[in-house]
Amino acid sequence: MTVETFEVLEPGMFTTIQNLGRHGYQQYGIPVSGAMDTYALRVANILLGNEEGEACLEITLIGPQLKVLEDTVIAITGADLGPQLDKEPLPMWETVPVRRGSIISFKGLKSGSRAYLAVAGGIDVPEVLGSKSTYVKAQLGGIDGRPLRKGSRLRTGPVKSAEGLAGRKAPPGSIPRYNEEHELRVVLGPQDDYFTQEGIHTFLNSQYVVSIQADRMGYRLEGLRIAHKAGADIISDGIPLGAVQVPGDGLPIILMADRQTTGGYTKIATVITADIHKVAQAKPGDKIRFVRVSEGEAYVLFRQYEESIQNLRTQMKQPALATAHSAIFKVRVNGRLYEVEVEGID
Repeated sequence: MTVETFEVLEPGMFTTIQNLGRHGYQQYGIPVSGAMDTYALRVANILLGNEEGEACLEITLIGPQLKVLEDTVIAITGADLGPQLDKEPLPMWETVPVRRGSIISFKGLKSGSRAYLAVAGGIDVPEVLGSKSTYVKAQLGGIDGRPLRKGSRLRTGPVKSAEGLAGRKAPPGSIPRYNEEHELRVVLGPQDDYFTQEGIHTFLNSQYVVSIQADRMGYRLEGLRIAHKAGADIISDGIPLGAVQVPGDGLPIILMADRQTTGGYTKIATVITADIHKVAQAKPGDKIRFVRVSEGEAYVLFRQYEESIQNLRTQMKQPALATAHSAIFKVRVNGRLYEVEVEGID
């Protein structure tokens, strides 16, 4: 059974419902879409005991104002947009109970660019082609394929068990830091042979700036132009997430969640999966440098990335090892070591 859990008092700059995307339809020209920062979305859901790919709110730069209609538990991850609960600071990267009548709001951007608000049970909207993600340009998914509007009401799904949800925290080592300078690791190709050696050197040794033309489709960068050998056009082929496309003007574009499925411009490199969240959290004016890694290194980094998420998932399933008011002492008696738990210790 689903329930109405939030009323949208103010929608924010660009707030959409996203999950892990719409896979299996690129052959028909339909983009994957989904969360720009899948790491933040997955962690938020893990904290709440949801399926990792459950639908959340993706909040861009300026946050919404939401009225809580039913008691529930939420988690906010990703960019720090100054979340508040009834005008008091609302902690991030941990689960927080919210009560009926409370107001969730955002004071202003502090770091990053996209926050993710997950709720116990997930946001309930109809699946379109197997996904709840919103693709605005084609009006697919979410609520009528559009960003949130004032007056929208959001329903949430059933919660398996709310016991022990409140107060779960992501360990400090799993919380990214969002700076204004980003080092992105890339694998060269698939068309790096279309560029001069000077062009590749420029790409790997220059600092680029995120332009104001940066959205869910892609990030156009400003900086030194990258030289082609004989032009930027190719026979159209598929575009992976994180592809760095270089059109005729020589300025790179990092293609993201709402990217077109095919394209006819050369792609000099691809940002590795483990660094996509850095791109998702970049904003106009941020600086970017590219660092080359091998395919083997990219694979190792991907494994480490997935293992960190798996470790967090395992940790969230473990019961607390000791209470806040107990302590374990080791005592040696007649040459043997014993462990003794003593309650009432602060």
